[in-house]
Amino acid sequence: MRAVATSAELRAAVGAARQAGAAVGFVPTMGALHAGHRSLLARARRESGFVVASIFVNPLQFGPGEDLASYPRDLAGDLDVLEREGVDLAFTPEPAEMWPREPVVRVCSGSFGTRLEGAMRPGHLDGVATVVAKLLNLVGPSRAYFGQKDAQQLAMVRRMVADLALPNEIVACPTVREPDGLAISSRNAYLSPSERRRATALSSGLLAGQEAFAGGERDPARIEAAVVAVLDSTPDIETQYVALVEPDGFGPAPTAEPGQVLAAAARVGPARLIDNLVLGEPA
Repeated sequence: MRAVATSAELRAAVGAARQAGAAVGFVPTMGALHAGHRSLLARARRESGFVVASIFVNPLQFGPGEDLASYPRDLAGDLDVLEREGVDLAFTPEPAEMWPREPVVRVCSGSFGTRLEGAMRPGHLDGVATVVAKLLNLVGPSRAYFGQKDAQQLAMVRRMVADLALPNEIVACPTVREPDGLAISSRNAYLSPSERRRATALSSGLLAGQEAFAGGERDPARIEAAVVAVLDSTPDIETQYVALVEPDGFGPAPTAEPGQVLAAAARVGPARLIDNLVLGEPA
């Protein structure tokens, strides 16, 4: 595996691979790699002749008071993971390489930026859209791989690619979970053992909503209430939102149907966790 830190090196290496006839697969990450990231890398490896992964903690998607400075970072460990997963090229830029000056022109996430994650973290999805657009432009992959755990981000990126006619296929990969159901996340590292146990209420609540739907419930408010009941019965969990939404625009679902996204966010101790499931699909 080769690691590069500049856009010029990245473009040269990917250009050479493309000229040699390889289809390029791309996995953008913020590092602190875990089993969820490894599942994306493994799929990219299966489906691509040349795999690129980026490690970049993007400051544009962090708001005031968020965890930019304390976000988990382990570049040496991450590079070891990438090599073991068969990545061909690692792109590890410094912030000054990606943003040599404050970007004036940014990508607007539109209505996504006003709903759920967008409402809780103003400017966050604009920052995600801007950095993903730049990375897609730099790498030029045939396919880029994103996890379903960040369902709203995934939906927003898909819409951005469609709206801007970007020549990239966005591939969704299933959420990877611990044996007790907790969605794997870099922010799980913030949790104490007792907080870690309480955090499973997020996935348990979503399953309660799924079970209500499987039992015939079609009122979104009642499905959401089933999730909230589990969260509210768990000590020291601050529920931030529970919503049943349309999978494309993340607007409120008028009635529950298969394929809609049941999403939740909660704060557990120092960690803000998100999770979701798709109605009618295995959890």
